[in-house]
Amino acid sequence: MPTLSLVNFNIVCATLGGFVTVFGLVSYLLKEKFYLSEALISTIAGVIFSPHATNWVRPLEYANGDEIDLETITLYFTRLVLGVQLVLAGVQLPSRYLRTEWKSLSILLGPGMCVMWLCTSFMVWAMVPNIDLVMALSVGACVTPTDPVLSNSIVKGKFADKNIPQELQKLITAESGANDGLGYPFLFLGLYLLDYLGNGGAGEHGGAGHGFALWLYDTWVYVIILSVVYGAVVGWIAKELLHWAEERNYVDRESFLVFAITLALFIVGTVGMIGSDDVLACFIAGNTFTWDDWFRLETMDDSLQPTIDMLLNVGIFIWFGAVCPWHSFVDNSVIPIYRLIPLGIMVLLFRRLPMVLAAHKWIHQVEHYQHAMFVGFFGPIGVSAIFYLYVAREFLRNITVDGTIRSDAAQLSEVLNVVVWFLAMCSIVVHGLSIPLGKLGLSLPRTLSAVVSIDRSSRTSSRTRSGNATPAIVSALDFTGPPTMQSGNKSDSNGASAAMPRMRPPYMSNPVPLAMPQAQVANGTTSQGGRRVIRYADEDAVGTSGTGPSKAAGMSGV
Repeated sequence: MPTLSLVNFNIVCATLGGFVTVFGLVSYLLKEKFYLSEALISTIAGVIFSPHATNWVRPLEYANGDEIDLETITLYFTRLVLGVQLVLAGVQLPSRYLRTEWKSLSILLGPGMCVMWLCTSFMVWAMVPNIDLVMALSVGACVTPTDPVLSNSIVKGKFADKNIPQELQKLITAESGANDGLGYPFLFLGLYLLDYLGNGGAGEHGGAGHGFALWLYDTWVYVIILSVVYGAVVGWIAKELLHWAEERNYVDRESFLVFAITLALFIVGTVGMIGSDDVLACFIAGNTFTWDDWFRLETMDDSLQPTIDMLLNVGIFIWFGAVCPWHSFVDNSVIPIYRLIPLGIMVLLFRRLPMVLAAHKWIHQVEHYQHAMFVGFFGPIGVSAIFYLYVAREFLRNITVDGTIRSDAAQLSEVLNVVVWFLAMCSIVVHGLSIPLGKLGLSLPRTLSAVVSIDRSSRTSSRTRSGNATPAIVSALDFTGPPTMQSGNKSDSNGASAAMPRMRPPYMSNPVPLAMPQAQVANGTTSQGGRRVIRYADEDAVGTSGTGPSKAAGMSGV
């Protein structure tokens, strides 16, 4: 007898497939007409599918009820999405972009990231009670990088094509790709300081000097420099191999198109095995892979890469909506909600905007003050922030004393979980709604003005119809017969009555169409020197040609 098989695999496939199918039916309407991002829509869908609502997506069950395993799954999912996104971001940039635009990028990635990190850290320090500056530095580091996934929704589509210059779009893409991998030094500076200075450095040996040396070697040399070198070498070798295979017709079109995505998977896996920065390596590899612009131009009109990119984006944000600790925003032991909401507003407004406004004169792509406002406000927090959140929590679980996590590490872990998730959700919602609400704000006054004008015109017409002029207007609009002369009494200056004619529109009795070739009627005759010729009934043609008079009843313009 047939039975239902309501296992998680079947439910997830049905839910994800059904959502993507329904979303695809109205995707153009939502993204290009209403300017809603797929990240916002997918996050809302994730909340609806989560255990908080329909319970169709059950993340904790997939992790066998283990919170740490669930965090590990989320960490690996973000690594996968960021790796693919950043290889594609590097491929989309023009030839030698990192070398030609190094001045603008150095401002945004050097002092720019430092200012963003410090501004966010001080705001966290001011708003979150009972934490020190070292803890705040770690929280600020998680949300310092701008998210490449959310940035793509800003620099792609009809809105971007109309309002954002091409050079500025490329700069936003390059910055969001590079600063994702450069978040490690900011994060691990705070974590190493906490490890070797917090609680008197309990459980560790060597003091602050040893922690600082580890930060220099582990973070800068092994993580940053090694990942840059590895990404550049792998990207260059991949480019040469693909050139060689393409010249000999060894590679088919499908494999050619998917090459960048498989390259991303290879780098994520290999760099992850050696424990370096796979995110930064993917971006460098993507840019090196298209250093000569060959692959970018070959795949410019192809839709395979954007399609896979879209599926990954939808999947990760549905997952975020389902695994986000929504209840902890209200029920936690680190920050009350009346402090958390102002913190979110402050971070969105002051984390990035002051820095861009101060430095935009030295960034040639930011030509106007309005562009600086746009770049300063749209520095989204998303997938990269959650990635660094779980990297930090994994590190903090290893700060132990007698086999248990140290108290300051446990406190920072809880602060990170609440604050970073809240800031990411705020950014997804606010940046996802900013463009549609901005467009609505611009169009609403014009719409209201038009409605008011129509209403005033209607009232004026009503008053006119109810006055003495109504019979004359109605009579003037009477097209039922030839013009007649009706007398009306109107006193002149001498007091005498004068007969005033009532004028009606011209009346044509027995109109006959003008006999002309069809082409002349449709397109206009060329024998008249480009001038319009109007023929009246029983009158000669008026024009410049010597074609002679034309007798016809009626009126026509050619």
